[in-house]
Amino acid sequence: MEAYKLFVRTNREFVQNLESLANAITWFLPERFSNSEIGPEAVYAFLGMVSAVNQHIVDTTPQGPVLPRHQEGFDISQVPWSLLVSILKDAEAVVEVASQHLFGQEGKWGFIAAMEAIKALVRLVAFKESGFKMLLQGGEVVNDGKGLTASAEGSSQDSQLPRGLEGRAVNALNKFGQNAKYNLGTYRPAPVMPAPKPTFSSIWHERGLHGRLYLIGEVVHVLRPVIYVLFIRKCGIKSWTPWLVSLAVDLTGITLVSHATSEGSKRRGRPYQLSESEKDELKRRKNILALYILRDPFFTRYTRSRLERVDKVLSPVPIVSFFTSKLVELLIGIQTRYTYTAGS
Repeated sequence: MEAYKLFVRTNREFVQNLESLANAITWFLPERFSNSEIGPEAVYAFLGMVSAVNQHIVDTTPQGPVLPRHQEGFDISQVPWSLLVSILKDAEAVVEVASQHLFGQEGKWGFIAAMEAIKALVRLVAFKESGFKMLLQGGEVVNDGKGLTASAEGSSQDSQLPRGLEGRAVNALNKFGQNAKYNLGTYRPAPVMPAPKPTFSSIWHERGLHGRLYLIGEVVHVLRPVIYVLFIRKCGIKSWTPWLVSLAVDLTGITLVSHATSEGSKRRGRPYQLSESEKDELKRRKNILALYILRDPFFTRYTRSRLERVDKVLSPVPIVSFFTSKLVELLIGIQTRYTYTAGS
């Protein structure tokens, strides 16, 4: 295993190019979107899992010498949550195809709901373990930036200290230590105390309305796919109810997080400043709302007819017609898979 890790870290560009080529080829496999062909989907999912593992190996490249660690018991903070989410997303595609093959179109939704519930649980635990930092790419990317930073007055160092008596005590001890080391005429690097990880209680009670809106918005974002699938099970994929409920939940989550991090709203509680990666994530969540045009019943009612019309208009044009036809075919095929249009 160590030899494989060394190979991936040493040849990361070659490995990434090979993965991209293999993934591209799978899209053109025969019967790629056939309900009876589990093989192509399994190959694609396996390649996705390998890519996720390789990326995790690259991301966890040690800086400096590796020291042996003696650890007793299970430490939940050491679980690679981003890797686990990526593997679950790839496995979900295989579960969907297999369950549809064995139990039919209607029977697959129970299995998909179970997968979405597992993903939601993993994401909620990852959200908690990260100190309630915004989930990037649905938890597939580790949020190692500054995360949510209070925009209230005060230095960045003081803002990371706990509030109340404990915070003042820690602050006083830090200042006493800094004065003492200079007064003694010797300088010895003092150990840096890691900033305490924010808790649900500290954000909910101390951050005011904005903290509560942020927490609720992130939880709503995580639970949206579960709610969507449960409504599909109850009402059917052709019903407008799941589509509208899912859209409403998505918009609610985005609105809550946007309001919690808005600089223009400072009345109740303290608004937050997002890191660049978190700003990009908020934009991504807004952009993937475009997937709703690929979900039934909207796709069947409006999108498909327009795609076929464009394909028909461009059919007499050499070369262009080939690529247009293939693109329309892929979009129609993608639409048949919940996994590809779920945005989860």
